[in-house]
Amino acid sequence: MATGKINVSVENIFPLIKKFLYSDHEIFLRELVSNATDATLKLKHLTSIGEAQVEYGNPIIEIKVDKDNKKIHIIDQGIGMTEAEVKKYINEVAFSGAEEFLDKYKDSGKDTGIIGHFGLGFYSAFMVAEKVEIVTKSFKDEPAVRWVCDGSPEFELSEADKTERGTEIILHVAEDSTEFLEEARIRTLLTKYNKFMPIPIKFGTRTETLPKPEGAKEDDPAPTKEVDDIINNPNPAWTKKPTDLEAEDYKSFYRELYPMQFEEPLFHIHLNVDYPFNLTGILYFPKLTNDLNIQKDKIQLYQNQVFVTDNVEGIVPEFLTMLRGVIDSPDIPLNVSRSYLQADGAVKKISSYITKKVADKLSSLFKNNREDFESKWNDIKVVIEYGMLSEDKFFDKADKFALYPTVDGKYYTFEELIEKVKDNQTDKDNKTVLLYASNTEEQHSYTEAAKAKGYEVLLLDSPIVAHLLQKLETSKENISFARVDADHVDNLIKKEEETISKLSDDEKEALKGELEKVLGEKSSYTVQLEAMDSNAQPFMITEPEFMRRMKDMQKTGGGGMFGMGNMPDMFNLIVNTNHELVGEILNTKTAKKKERLINQSLDLARLSKGLLKGEELTKFISRSYEMIK
Repeated sequence: MATGKINVSVENIFPLIKKFLYSDHEIFLRELVSNATDATLKLKHLTSIGEAQVEYGNPIIEIKVDKDNKKIHIIDQGIGMTEAEVKKYINEVAFSGAEEFLDKYKDSGKDTGIIGHFGLGFYSAFMVAEKVEIVTKSFKDEPAVRWVCDGSPEFELSEADKTERGTEIILHVAEDSTEFLEEARIRTLLTKYNKFMPIPIKFGTRTETLPKPEGAKEDDPAPTKEVDDIINNPNPAWTKKPTDLEAEDYKSFYRELYPMQFEEPLFHIHLNVDYPFNLTGILYFPKLTNDLNIQKDKIQLYQNQVFVTDNVEGIVPEFLTMLRGVIDSPDIPLNVSRSYLQADGAVKKISSYITKKVADKLSSLFKNNREDFESKWNDIKVVIEYGMLSEDKFFDKADKFALYPTVDGKYYTFEELIEKVKDNQTDKDNKTVLLYASNTEEQHSYTEAAKAKGYEVLLLDSPIVAHLLQKLETSKENISFARVDADHVDNLIKKEEETISKLSDDEKEALKGELEKVLGEKSSYTVQLEAMDSNAQPFMITEPEFMRRMKDMQKTGGGGMFGMGNMPDMFNLIVNTNHELVGEILNTKTAKKKERLINQSLDLARLSKGLLKGEELTKFISRSYEMIK
């Protein structure tokens, strides 16, 4: 037996590992299983090129938990190590010194990139173990070796009696890590990190029911047998060629990824590129709600089938983080950190590729089956609109397939929409005005007034619509958007002709004074007297487009003026001076009757806008009953 000192430039590396990686100490199992996988795949490669004169067979990786003796075993049938290789790969730790280590990571404390950065994958074992043993036998014709270290720089190296090729890591679990002696905990970690590793991973056994033998009675129990419990799928769908998969294969894999998700995905995108970087994966468009936050962190990032994270921001463009699925790239380090992602050029290329691939897929779906694309629009529009806002290259591509639905259920691309409305909805300044509603129920009367003029009214109800309209207005020439309740319809699209008011200037001034007296000094309504068609509504409440849009933008983040989202709602009370009722209000001599007519007309306008609530609604109902007695 030989003894020695691990070649590191600090007195004790292990407390540092525990201190700086403690919050992520569960990754020890990922690291050790990844090492076992690498050892097995290396053997496969060497046997395939004839350098290893051994039978590769059907190797597995086995995890055992010995709770009574406080031990965890990770066993592989891979390439193994000779004594010289143990000394080289285990004892020669690539570590540049405690000072650099502390300086580099003193502020992060939880950065999982430390282990990968310093080549300390194996040493993550000491985050949970007070002593670690390695028993290994190389595929070469050399004796087996046992290496033992108790968490200090001292180690023992001796010959072992292992006869089969491969490596067994034995962790003597420390008192502060006994949670990892629970089988349920280990199973959870294996499922989280190693669910799709390329080598079968055995964790215990399970009972399998066999077919009943011929002649067995109906009451006879079916025979059973104990079989290896393989907890992973070594050949997940994303590792296969798209030509080898059917539609049902993609759906089945989706269910495997998200067993608690009962809705089928709308469609998938298979990623497969090997230049200028390596990337495979499958992304799914699920049915999405209008909540932008609840959807995120559903895409899983893998490196060579090893789970890394489900926080893929930086690799996947932000607008696509609402999708689901898997991305696998060997070009992304196993211990990925946010600072790395922000700086790495390969990651930026991956992000651009994914954006292009998604845009191409959406374009193909639109062109090949527009009817089906339209039927899915409400479920995917949030992603597309978010992408148009945040990625200029995506905006350029999406401009050809992004849809603008109307309140009547028709769908137009932007180009089709302009062609449809330009003759009827171009104002006196030669600007095409696109009218929209955000809620068909609340804005029904305004929508109907616009439709009566022959105008198309879009239904734009996503949470980011205010931002999108701003983007479109700055990207397109001579167009503007106006919500149907932003003003009277004649003012939304101003034509050359103007309607003459039946009231004189003095009469209008008197009427305005009467209205403002009833409304009171603290009113949030600005009175506007307008000469309109006598058949138009006498009283109408509108929200100025600019103010309302800025408030909406402020609520969803970005845009708008500072504090706009906290400002009180402001409304215009538009009064049609040519309506018969308005003339009656003006000419009524009884002050009480005049006030009642104004209140009733105002409340009807509020009711139409959905603003009449509480005590004011109760008063309106009582007043209405009195007026019809």
